[in-house]
Amino acid sequence: MTAPRSAADSPVRDDLQVVTFGLGREVFAVPVVLVREILDYQVPSQVPGGPVHFLGLTDVRGLGVPTVDFRRRLGLPPVEPTLATRIIILDVPLADRTLALGVVIDRVLAVSTLPGARIEPAPDIGTPWRGEFVDGVVRDADGFVVILDVSRIFGSEDRVLAEMEL
Repeated sequence: MTAPRSAADSPVRDDLQVVTFGLGREVFAVPVVLVREILDYQVPSQVPGGPVHFLGLTDVRGLGVPTVDFRRRLGLPPVEPTLATRIIILDVPLADRTLALGVVIDRVLAVSTLPGARIEPAPDIGTPWRGEFVDGVVRDADGFVVILDVSRIFGSEDRVLAEMEL
């Protein structure tokens, strides 16, 4: 059995400026330094042969950017796009380069600064889960903001996407 984590176990972190967004009722965040831009949703051009969460290519000023359904990538059920649906263009740091990647999310919430003192490590729930995708969590009035590690989310199994950047 794992001992509960305490504030003393957590390293001191710097404040983190993030873009927060919603997928269903859940709130996630990515560091703003990784966000190139936020686009209104447009249907990506399909490309066969990718993983189930790969939607195709999005035209970003004449460049084809691989685009994924972030819900599916995180194991959530897909939903139909709405007027609030957006594509966040991320610069994902990989071992050998930076990958431009579009991620479809339900809605953008805010650009904000999370105080480093409030960022907790990913919780240990005692069972295998995709905890390596989580860089930290912050409690807020409505629950938690989950800070995602996009390098781990897209750097591990998405070699197809990394090779498709045009």
